[in-house]
Amino acid sequence: MTTTTSLPAASPPQTLMIDGANIRDIASFYDEINRVFMVGEDWQLGASLDGLDDMLYGGYGVLRGKSPAIVVWQQMDSSRIALGVEATRAYYLAKLEQPQVFKPGPIQAALARLGQGGPTYFDLVMQVFADHPNITLRSADR
Repeated sequence: MTTTTSLPAASPPQTLMIDGANIRDIASFYDEINRVFMVGEDWQLGASLDGLDDMLYGGYGVLRGKSPAIVVWQQMDSSRIALGVEATRAYYLAKLEQPQVFKPGPIQAALARLGQGGPTYFDLVMQVFADHPNITLRSADR
């Protein structure tokens, strides 16, 4: 007698929507991330790429347990502009004002790279999302 055991069907990935119209700068980007991802939590994610990375690993919020997700980013192109060179420069300059917290050398190097076409904050966010195979990021603009 042969017995077969079927595995439970995997649940389909949840679909989450980032509204780029709500993103005007780095602070409002995190407001939108909190609105979308931190449902059910009694705390908010701070403006931190490391925090974003940790959240996408699935430890809390709607991604608790590393559940797969499709993230559709509406008005991604306007977010790219909002998190572009100007916002990135302001982000690095603010860090330079806190030498007791941030080492100036790496920040000055990042500013120099930015001036030569290096990654913007938007590019850094895209890299964080790309590092998570359980997350599929799509632009609604295309």
